[in-house]
Amino acid sequence: MEEGFALFSFSSFAPWPKIQSLEVSRLLWAMIHGSHEWDGFCGQDDMVKRVFDIVMALAGLILLFPFLLATAILIKLDSPGPIFFRQERMGKGLQPFFIYKFRTMVQDASHKGGPITFGRDPRITRVGQFLRKTKIDELPQLINVLMGEMSLVGPRPELRQYVELFRQDYEEILKMRPGITDLASLKYSDEAAILGKAKNPGEEYVRRVLPDKIRLGKEYIRCSSFIFDFTLVFKTLFRLFKDRMLS
Repeated sequence: MEEGFALFSFSSFAPWPKIQSLEVSRLLWAMIHGSHEWDGFCGQDDMVKRVFDIVMALAGLILLFPFLLATAILIKLDSPGPIFFRQERMGKGLQPFFIYKFRTMVQDASHKGGPITFGRDPRITRVGQFLRKTKIDELPQLINVLMGEMSLVGPRPELRQYVELFRQDYEEILKMRPGITDLASLKYSDEAAILGKAKNPGEEYVRRVLPDKIRLGKEYIRCSSFIFDFTLVFKTLFRLFKDRMLS
């Protein structure tokens, strides 16, 4: 039997009657595994979401500044090249934007391999391996959130080439800003290892992983709410802490 994400319940929150009968952990499990028992708990005020994004992103950048600076120094000491990795992704309304991450690969890595990484990709630097494992490389996306290109929570932004393969699906998904974390981020937290086990990682991603990410993106949109976003952020942080303790 598959195990759910049982952590806590929000049954004490009277303004959300649906949550009184379903633990948020059950809600997450149902969405990830395709169940529709969560139908009906939907809707979110865009203004509330945007204010939440701005406040949390700004607070994160200020509080984490010394840590971000130390990470930048380590990247420069480890290998030649820029501190940040900048890549075009497709955003809200299918408008392209440039996503920011800490660089985890050698300089000009895009000319030395494909667009996806899997297994023990030789292009990943020593510091990069740690940054990817702990997801620290994603922190610069708080800048994208402040700029209004991304949200803290939302379907992960994809490369143009993958969006064009499933354009009709992404026209629905990208009615919202893409996010730093979402349901797919929880399910595929170790995506590189999953793809590394496939005979053809590129084909595996397009045929199985990406369609499932699209399904989860649609599920998130149908069930988007402030309390659900807050829960996903908590779940993501808990997963990172748990994985770090087990490694």
